[in-house]
Amino acid sequence: MKRTKIIDVKKQTGEKVKILGWINTIRDLGSIRFLLVRDISGIIQTVILKENSKTFKLVTDLSQESVVEITGKAKKEKQAPEGVEIEVENIKVLSKADPELPIPIAEKTKKETAQTKRMNWRWLDIRKPKRQLIFKVWTEMERAMREYFLQNDFLQIHSPKLMSAPSESGAELFELPYFKRKAYLAQSPQFYKQMAMAAGLERVFEVGPVFRAEPSFTSRHGTEFTGYDAEISFIESHKDIMKMVEKMLVHVIEAVEEKHGEEIKKSYQREVVVPQIPFPRITMEEAKKVLKELGMKNGKSGDLNPEEEKVLSAYILKEKKSEFVFVTEYPIEIRPFYHMRFEDRQTTTKSFDLLWNGIEIATGSQREHRYEILKKQAMESNVGEASIKHYLNFFKYGCPPHGGIGMGPARMIMKLLDLDSIREASFVYRGIKRLTP
Repeated sequence: MKRTKIIDVKKQTGEKVKILGWINTIRDLGSIRFLLVRDISGIIQTVILKENSKTFKLVTDLSQESVVEITGKAKKEKQAPEGVEIEVENIKVLSKADPELPIPIAEKTKKETAQTKRMNWRWLDIRKPKRQLIFKVWTEMERAMREYFLQNDFLQIHSPKLMSAPSESGAELFELPYFKRKAYLAQSPQFYKQMAMAAGLERVFEVGPVFRAEPSFTSRHGTEFTGYDAEISFIESHKDIMKMVEKMLVHVIEAVEEKHGEEIKKSYQREVVVPQIPFPRITMEEAKKVLKELGMKNGKSGDLNPEEEKVLSAYILKEKKSEFVFVTEYPIEIRPFYHMRFEDRQTTTKSFDLLWNGIEIATGSQREHRYEILKKQAMESNVGEASIKHYLNFFKYGCPPHGGIGMGPARMIMKLLDLDSIREASFVYRGIKRLTP
């Protein structure tokens, strides 16, 4: 007999059905027993009558979270969730669960188990429908993102994650032995996206792992995470990249709102708002002035700390009615050597960060594509020429003007669902103290 997903049982009222899933709740009322059974599509009430003695007795030894196969007749029942239940004919136990669950699955209180403990038992935590919605949303977000790129003539690439030299400036590197020399885990696919521009691919995107040896315990950082990256040739400035990001995000958020907006509102009390374009834009210099007027103590010069990002985003939401804001024109001290500089302002880069409700979700810029200038900027930033010899060669034989972005989908999920940490948004989180499960 073919399996019926729980969400489809209502369509087969009056018929015999077979469902497969986990026992969410067991209720024993003496002469009648109820099992609430859960699969990826929903939860349904099943009822076992005492006259079905064999099955009735079997339920006595069942435990929550056991995996079962149930066959029975689907029928209308006003008191049941969704107005339908299954009168059980037979139960087959596929996998019996230990009755002592390390964390509760069917939460009965608003106060959840501590996050650290839930992360230890992540596969159990994800069984909760509220958690599973995270990955349904992520799947739709990524489907729509790919759809946008493919509709706009982007090619997908898969860059190597073992590198002979750092792909970004800074010390956030995982170093490992590679036969008789050193290798590094890629901090981003940046160099290879630019190689794709030099190769004439013109428009590329990538979805892949990123590794950062960040000694951070914040809600927004991890040591391994997924990155969304894109690069475009023949641009006039970084503003072309910003326009692309706006259109892509509108396409993505529209898709998520259409498919999961009601579920998100019900489970997370978050209204998914499709943004209007263009997004507000503010230079770093202007942002610092606004923050000063709002009474913020000046943080790091030329950059925004997390608190400044939150205050600035709140200001933009109030004044511009936008959850998004581009912060542009970062100084060269804050940006990597390959960011292009303004011709008349050599201390300022053609770059941006995109904030969404108080957190940076994307970084982008126009890249320097001229060999001699790029080489000069690398030297000024104390990047050894020998370490980036192969990278510099990408620009030696003709490379078009180009730029691109790196985006953090876990942070995007945080904002879509109003989560308080990327730990909740990640399937399995990796941090300084988290290497299992």
